[in-house]
Amino acid sequence: MFVYKIDEELSLRLFNEKDATEFFQLTIQSKEYLKEWLGWLDYTNEEEDSLAFIEATLNGVKETGGYPKTTAIIYKGKIAGIIGFNEISRLHKIGVMGYWLGQEFQGKGIMMRACKAYIKYGFHELDLNRIEIRVAEKNKKSRAIPEKLGFQEEGKIRQAEWLYDHYVDHVIYGLLAEEWKQNN
Repeated sequence: MFVYKIDEELSLRLFNEKDATEFFQLTIQSKEYLKEWLGWLDYTNEEEDSLAFIEATLNGVKETGGYPKTTAIIYKGKIAGIIGFNEISRLHKIGVMGYWLGQEFQGKGIMMRACKAYIKYGFHELDLNRIEIRVAEKNKKSRAIPEKLGFQEEGKIRQAEWLYDHYVDHVIYGLLAEEWKQNN
């Protein structure tokens, strides 16, 4: 099983089917908080929905030749959120990264450390040349992460995502492997 230890309290690991209950509970407990920026939460209503997501992440391992696209963020032994590549182009060596963290785990520096580790994983293990992060323009917390990690703001996609009753614009951030190597 894939496990990427970041430090004594934080690691990334491949989901397994036994995680469905805990992952579902995290999603439901944080649902109202997460709904501000994530449009898929109305489709997670029972544990089987979380199990289907986990099974899809396990199938993603096949797409990458044995490397996980999506992992659970484990903080002090608990699932705190997820991080992964929503899209990977093997031809162009580009990964589009996404992430979310349960409400109770906010404000501990977890996502910054997880993102830094996942970027390293993307460049070193998946041999990506470019990593993108697309964030809702008004989502200041999520935008702070790529900005602090040296990503370049490259533009905006207007009305990129439907969130329940309105569209939101996305800001695109990009980081190249050579830029990462220069700064890390």
